[in-house]
Parts: sequence; C-alpha cells; structure tokens
Amino acid sequence: MRIIKKIPVKKVVTEQSKEQLREEYQFKIFKLEQECEQLKFEQKKLEQQSDANKAEIAAKFKKEMSNRHDHIKWYKYKLEQLEILPIGSELNDGEVEAVLEIEEGMRWDDITNQKSIIVKDGIITKIT
Repeated sequence: MRIIKKIPVKKVVTEQSKEQLREEYQFKIFKLEQECEQLKFEQKKLEQQSDANKAEIAAKFKKEMSNRHDHIKWYKYKLEQLEILPIGSELNDGEVEAVLEIEEGMRWDDITNQKSIIVKDGIITKIT
C-alpha cells in the first residue's frame, strides 16, 4: 500500500542564500512602493473624473495603501532579521509530499518519525 506523507524542507543559510533573500525582499519592497504610487495616481484620477463622494474614494484607496505599507514594514523587518541570522542556520522552506510504500510488519514509528530534506544553495545535501 502507498501513503502520502508531508515532509518539511529546510534551507541552510549561506552567504549566497542570504544575498538572494535580501534581493528578493528589496524587490518586493520596491514593487509595493510602486503600487502605492500607482494607487495615489488612480485616486487623484478618480476624484477628478467622478462625482461620487470623494471621502469614500479616499477611504478605499487609503485602506489599500495601508495594506501595502504593512507589507513593506513586514519585508523591512525580515531584512533586519536576515542581517542577524547566522550562516549555517536552517530556515523552514515549506513542505513536499512524498509517497511511501508500506507493508504489513513495518514499524509505524519509523514511518511517522519526522523526516526532512535539507537544501544548501539549491542542492539537496541531506535527506533524513
């Protein structure tokens, strides 16, 4: 019989992976800031074109921009944490599903014990 088991993937922090994460976070911050500028432009455009309540329009856009500013703060926090993260530490990087073959007489504890996949610079270094 075959069963499906979720197995965590852990990423080992290296200088290269830190730099990739740093670039990823900075890019996401940049994109969110661009979206905020676009929202400001759209807000002004709608306020000029529409006879609708300007306060309603402003409230909707303020909510959207606030949401993006929260995401920006989150990524800036992640950047700060990344700087203090020591090389060699492990970060959770999601899960994958594995198909396991089980048979009568197998030890259930051996199957259910937490297994993991360790990845370093995009290369699987260990499967436990």
